[in-house]
Amino acid sequence: MQNNHEILHWVSLKTILDKLLEQYGFDGLDSRLKMNCFWNNPSIKSSLTFLRKTPWAREKVESLYVDLITEME
Repeated sequence: MQNNHEILHWVSLKTILDKLLEQYGFDGLDSRLKMNCFWNNPSIKSSLTFLRKTPWAREKVESLYVDLITEME
């Protein structure tokens, strides 16, 4: 089993967001993470901008991605 660092190594934030949106959609991300960028007029571009500027939010998104990848293994 890989650790979190290995799972996230070389994976871009856009790739992470794309995979999470494919799995959960904006509504699902909002219900899991409670972030305005997934609720108020959501788009990939605005979400990426917010996540790149907000370390705590990026950490939550990366953690959800790691959980998803780990479940799929």
